[in-house]
Amino acid sequence: MIYSTEIENMCLVHKGANHGPAPIPEEGKWVKAKEVGDISGFTHGIGWCAPQQGCCKLTLNVKEGIIEEALVETLGCSGMTHSAAMAGEILVGKTILEALNTDLVCDAINTAMRELFLQIVYGRTQSAFSEGGLQIGAGLEDLGKGHRSQVGTIYSTKAKGPRYLELTEGYITEIGLDDDDEIIGYKYINLGIMLDQIKDGVDPFKAIDNATGQYGRFDDATKKIDPRSE
Repeated sequence: MIYSTEIENMCLVHKGANHGPAPIPEEGKWVKAKEVGDISGFTHGIGWCAPQQGCCKLTLNVKEGIIEEALVETLGCSGMTHSAAMAGEILVGKTILEALNTDLVCDAINTAMRELFLQIVYGRTQSAFSEGGLQIGAGLEDLGKGHRSQVGTIYSTKAKGPRYLELTEGYITEIGLDDDDEIIGYKYINLGIMLDQIKDGVDPFKAIDNATGQYGRFDDATKKIDPRSE
């Protein structure tokens, strides 16, 4: 350590107050975090790229400073998607400080890492008050049985109105309209369930039937249309 001459010539004055860091909630306990290894928590959040044309939802499960689980979901360009594939390999096993200072290539993923870092080190995680935190695998459970991201795609024009194309349940095949031509329900195919069954040897048409469901008052519709072609 090198000190300037001015500092070398100063006399020593002891500081009185030394309260240490404020405790933060971590997995059901209060922690005064001083080292990276003091940090634990499960959380998720989003980041966006510089031109704000795409975003990343990042989910991290951190135990004693180490990223044990990562889920990377993106919406945007093909480059972002491939960067997410790389980020999935890079993130796990690193400390959150290492991950914060690692180039994850895509601006959206880097921004998501920054925002999650702030959540985690300030004790604002989803598991802040969950005793023992969440098990490794909690991120995968967020995807549901079909292990697919929950995506909402709705297209609308002033001239022709809204079209539901994909919602949480899956790919929308029909939307039901009432007498006023307002949407009152829809029919969908859960693509995750359908593809899993096809992989297991189920006939594709049978798999489609098994993965098909409906929501709302679809049976009461006076008109049913294909949102992609009608």
